[in-house]
Amino acid sequence: MRIAARGVGRSSRLIAGCAGVTVTVLGLLNTHTSDLNAPPEGLSPAPAFVLMPAGLALLVRVLPLAGPATRLRTGAAAVLALSAAVLGAAAISRHPAAGLATGLAGLALAGLDVRLLRIGRVAVRITDPLLLGAATIALVALVARLFTATGMMPLDLAGGLLLLTAGAVLARPEAEPPSAPDTADQRLVAELRDRQDFADTLLQSMNEAVMVLDANYRVIDVNRRWRELTGQPDDVREPPPLPPPGHGGDWLLPRADGTEVPVLATMAAIPDAAGAPRGYVATCVDIGSRKQAEEALSEHAAELERGNAQLAAANSQLAAALSFKNDLTSMLTHDVAQPISSIASLAELLCADWADLPEDIRLELSLKIDKNTRRLVKMMNDLQLLFRLDTGAVTARRVPVPLLEVVRAARAETAGADEVEIAIDEDLSALADRGHLAVVVENLLKNAIAHGAAPIRVGAERQDGTVLLRVQDSGAGIPEDLLPNLFGRFIRGAGLGLFIVRHLVEANGGSVRYEHAVPRGARLLVTLEAAPR
Repeated sequence: MRIAARGVGRSSRLIAGCAGVTVTVLGLLNTHTSDLNAPPEGLSPAPAFVLMPAGLALLVRVLPLAGPATRLRTGAAAVLALSAAVLGAAAISRHPAAGLATGLAGLALAGLDVRLLRIGRVAVRITDPLLLGAATIALVALVARLFTATGMMPLDLAGGLLLLTAGAVLARPEAEPPSAPDTADQRLVAELRDRQDFADTLLQSMNEAVMVLDANYRVIDVNRRWRELTGQPDDVREPPPLPPPGHGGDWLLPRADGTEVPVLATMAAIPDAAGAPRGYVATCVDIGSRKQAEEALSEHAAELERGNAQLAAANSQLAAALSFKNDLTSMLTHDVAQPISSIASLAELLCADWADLPEDIRLELSLKIDKNTRRLVKMMNDLQLLFRLDTGAVTARRVPVPLLEVVRAARAETAGADEVEIAIDEDLSALADRGHLAVVVENLLKNAIAHGAAPIRVGAERQDGTVLLRVQDSGAGIPEDLLPNLFGRFIRGAGLGLFIVRHLVEANGGSVRYEHAVPRGARLLVTLEAAPR
């Protein structure tokens, strides 16, 4: 047992010496990141530079010397370690995490032989909390760099610090003095127990949830954060669903209560000497707050999109209202102003020359005033109907309406429609609002009389459940440039008739269209639902 203990001690010192050499080389290779080239007033060494004296202190500490050289070795190691602690403290202002970790490691190396107290057979040294603090900072920085592009310190510095703390643990003196050969086995057991306690403390102190599994995915150990995150008991042996080895990314971690926690998960294999996995380490970082922030941002973006859509709709309504105002102003200044001007002129003439005008002239002027007044009243009625149509206040009460009866009544009410030819069966009826249909026919007849030529023919026929009403004149037809806006709100010189026709027909579930007549003329076609026979 003593021989084995001595072999373990030599191996530990050898590994610790290799760690010291590696740390020194890392510090030397990273001197280009030092701040020593800064101006004198900003002189502050980079933590990577501090690794050199710390690594040299660890190397000197494990040199196999005896006799008076032992004290020299201890003093030199203490001076180098204190230098590393001072340089680390000087770097805290510019590199808080790295400076603090290197300062703690330097102090731990300087006090490697100092024991605070003894609990049973276990010696509690001052280096234990210092090394734990330095290793925790380096490990947290290392884990953070696995998931983000930036972190508290570079990867080489974090790795060097972890290697330095591991070497310091191996370089600690045995639990019992060398003069007690009968307790070598106890010293080995105590040392192994210290290392196990250190590893357990390190695992439990991590803020990331960690689960260690064997090669068969059986749970070996979990830390405190894993139990908090999953709500699993301490003696859990069957792991929840985990990402495949090598996976790194978002994952939904199941909880014991059936809910899921969004995490950033990694699943890393622990290989043996042959490269085969001997176990796995699953690490999870809670990203619930980040997901909530992303959802809040998405909702905010959707709300902005809805607001933009509402603004676009409001702009469209404003543009339509502006267009309506401009069209209405144009019509009032042209179509409405003409009869008003004519009425005013004729009335002024009658008033001024009443006594000198013959009776027949006075009658003719009075009839012209009456005609323009009727025309103006018709325009006002059309405008009133226009406003009602534009606001959607017109509703249709559809009933069976005989087409022949409505067309004959409209011809009797329309000036100049005495010679209109009608060819409609008496039993042909459409399903429509009777008042609306009368206005439609009247406006179509007025349009044909005003802009077409005789003869004017009105016909209708049934077609597959619908009724097709035709109003055709023999004029020159409608010019091509007017066809796109033929049924629009305002066409100069045409009034509101066809616009009213379109809206009333659509309110009754029908449609209206235009086509050229053969050999000449204009034909307006209205399609309505046929009434039951």
